[in-house]
Amino acid sequence: MKTEDRPLNAREYIASLATSGRYHFVSSDAQEALGVSAAATKLALSRLAKQGEIASPVRGFYIIVPPEYRSLGSLPADQFIPGLMKSQRQVYYAGLLTAAQYHGAAHHRPQEFQVMLAKNRRPIQCGAVRVAFMARKRIAEVSVQEFNTPRGTIRVSTPEATAVDLVGYQHHVGDLDQVATILSELAEKIDPQKLVQAAEMAPVPWAQRLGYLLGHVGAGEKALPLKAYVRQHAKQSAALLPTAPLNSAQRDEVWKLYINATVTAES
Repeated sequence: MKTEDRPLNAREYIASLATSGRYHFVSSDAQEALGVSAAATKLALSRLAKQGEIASPVRGFYIIVPPEYRSLGSLPADQFIPGLMKSQRQVYYAGLLTAAQYHGAAHHRPQEFQVMLAKNRRPIQCGAVRVAFMARKRIAEVSVQEFNTPRGTIRVSTPEATAVDLVGYQHHVGDLDQVATILSELAEKIDPQKLVQAAEMAPVPWAQRLGYLLGHVGAGEKALPLKAYVRQHAKQSAALLPTAPLNSAQRDEVWKLYINATVTAES
């Protein structure tokens, strides 16, 4: 990528990328375009980073920060996570509270962008943007849909897969009250048959808890096919809150569940 007379400098390079609609790059691409050593490339990019024109969420991966996001010190997470995951060849989807927000069911704006991966990795802090990662088994089989962003598209778990994950990862959501609150808002977008398909990609106790909670928030009709799935596959009773003692908890016969926690959804 050169002018007629000379190689591009670093600022010209990122300007050319932005003009073409691309807002991320890796250091090796920059080095090739600039025609200098790795050390010289790193120094040039460091200068631009200090001036707030670019940022680096992870080593070797850079994002261009347009003027409207300079105060944030980063692109919003949904505008660079797809590029980062593609560059690292990782299967991902935005999930939990982040997915709930995409589906119009986030009671409160999440403080971090939540991403599901095949394996755990450390969170990312880029400017004021924080991204948290959670490991999800069978991730390639989880149902997702794509949402448009100003920089492309992002993979997000479907309403049904989101509901399943919210129950399975309730400790990353807040508590069962928060899970129930989100489920009450998410329920109208849930397809009962697709909910069973989503449950098949997770441990059976997640389905037991989810079915109970949907009934608890007045959306029991969404869980009718799930009830048959639990009846067939649940070999033993589970606890509504795995981290709490059972003591004298009552047993819900329908969902084969010990109700060892009080759940209150916000209205």
